[in-house]
Amino acid sequence: MPVINLDGVGGTLTVEQKRRLCRELVAKASEITEIPAEAFMVLIHEMGYENIGGHTGLLSDVLGKPNTD
Repeated sequence: MPVINLDGVGGTLTVEQKRRLCRELVAKASEITEIPAEAFMVLIHEMGYENIGGHTGLLSDVLGKPNTD
């Protein structure tokens, strides 16, 4: 089973945008690979800014974004 992974930050996609991404990504991948669309799975991972950090601290703090907890 082919898997398409989408990793994003901020959680700004609407449910309809996610539906469209799944439909269109699978359709194009199926066309290119000649694997039936029914075989594909799409995983969408959206992370909050508070779940990413580095030497300066959390990305939410650096960007002044509110935490979701």
